[in-house]
Amino acid sequence: MRIGVVFPQTEIGSDPSGIRDYATAAEHLGFSHVLAYDHVLGADPAIHRGWDGPYDIRTTFHEPMVLFGYLAALTSLELVTGIIILPQRQTALVAKQAAEVDLLTGGKFRLGVGLGWNPVEYEALGKEFSNRGVRIEEQVALLRRLWTETTVTHEGEHERVIGAGLAPAPIQRPIPVWFGASSERALRRAGRLCDGWFPQASPGPKLDWARSVVETAALECGRDPSLLGMEGRVGWKPGETQLLVAQVQRWRDAGASHVSVNTMGAGLGSVAAHLGALREIAEALGVVTR
Repeated sequence: MRIGVVFPQTEIGSDPSGIRDYATAAEHLGFSHVLAYDHVLGADPAIHRGWDGPYDIRTTFHEPMVLFGYLAALTSLELVTGIIILPQRQTALVAKQAAEVDLLTGGKFRLGVGLGWNPVEYEALGKEFSNRGVRIEEQVALLRRLWTETTVTHEGEHERVIGAGLAPAPIQRPIPVWFGASSERALRRAGRLCDGWFPQASPGPKLDWARSVVETAALECGRDPSLLGMEGRVGWKPGETQLLVAQVQRWRDAGASHVSVNTMGAGLGSVAAHLGALREIAEALGVVTR
């Protein structure tokens, strides 16, 4: 099982040197990948009365694809979007950006995708919120064609590409597409389409149910569920490092191929504090320091 870190989007700040220090230290500590969350825009609660989303206009989010171009020059870590909100983005542009990141990382990139929950963001980006589930299926099929075919003609219900292609092609052809999913419909979609998935439940009955939905949907499509990756996520708080170690072991026992450690929300006030936590976690997990 590969152990990575969740990029502390909301707490890392805007100093490029802090971002550099975080990524290079994570690699030095022996973690395998960096996973980044995505939000293009935050809603203003003063305008959107009753707003109860977890993020708003004051919440920091670095744009993952641009961020990964920077990180690819600094480290050899695998870079993972976990997830980008695909239906609010232009499919061909995502294909181009992902291909570039894949090249810059030497083929060490996973494109995690999902539907998102913020209609304010969808509206601002000129995309329909209500049909995002249907559209993502067509988007993923088109992404894979753009990454593997020199020229593509696709005339679908929501996407249209006529005799066009992208160059240079990515190293991975196609780039692995992973799905974030929690509802039964989304889990079935993941089983039909994903190379791997990000459960929204911890090991136990809820994860067992989610995995059964994913695997059943995969089997119904003639896919081998054992080939699908699964990435868990564990949170850390001061004084709870041994609890985190136990949670990582639960993911290992559950058959996860990857797990990411999240230090956001732990009251850490600086990049140095996040790195101090990662150092403690790496030592406790026995991650090999480089």
